[in-house]
Amino acid sequence: MTEQQPHQFERGTDGPKVIVVGVDGSDSSLRAASYAGGLARRQNALLAIVYVQPVMPAGAALGVPVPLGDMTGEIAEGLVAEIRSAAERVKGIWEVRWEFHTFRGDPYSGLVAAADELKADAVVVGASESAGHRFVGSVAVRLVKAGRWPVTVVP
Repeated sequence: MTEQQPHQFERGTDGPKVIVVGVDGSDSSLRAASYAGGLARRQNALLAIVYVQPVMPAGAALGVPVPLGDMTGEIAEGLVAEIRSAAERVKGIWEVRWEFHTFRGDPYSGLVAAADELKADAVVVGASESAGHRFVGSVAVRLVKAGRWPVTVVP
């Protein structure tokens, strides 16, 4: 009989245990959250819902005066309220373990930091709804090219 060797952390060996989904309030990100929620439920995985707060609005970077206020904090609070409401509606029918995390930065860097910090086994994002992604590349394409986790892009 052979002795078992102590295990080191191994990603994705028995299906995903942590699924990171990026949300920003857009329709495609909410569809991605819904898809990731179903996947987390079926895999009994933790659903880590991540909102990346922009460091500064895009207009401000181009010199356009934009009132900062606490707009991104309000978006995060609204997303949490919407997620809690959805979780309550299915309580007793489907149970999904979930956490909400906020990271700061651009969407790509924020999701990479989240996936690394949370030891994600999979990342789910919505398809870009912006025409500007043709010039810089969508977040989804950049995550796939990083090649560090399985990435699912939800239309």
